[in-house]
Amino acid sequence: MPIITVVSRDGTGRAVEMDTGTTLMEGLRDHGFDEVLAMCGGCCSCATCHVYVEPASTATEEEDALLALSAHRRDNSRLSCQITLAPDHDGLRVEIPPED
Repeated sequence: MPIITVVSRDGTGRAVEMDTGTTLMEGLRDHGFDEVLAMCGGCCSCATCHVYVEPASTATEEEDALLALSAHRRDNSRLSCQITLAPDHDGLRVEIPPED
């Protein structure tokens, strides 16, 4: 299981172990990161699970269209519902951006 470092909006960082095969959004929710609203439940239709990830990875066209609406978008922005966790995500750093 990968260990993901999550930085909350207040700057607090915490390393958590997340299950492979689940989405990053589910892992964040399961570990109590309530700042990630995920209002659509992971259907890639609301962008309320927006996070910054390092190392950066490429967003899909659908993600890209939703992220374009965010005032806080960066080059490393992703929708956490679109990242399925795998062993190679061990060491991933995730930051929760300001709320839009």
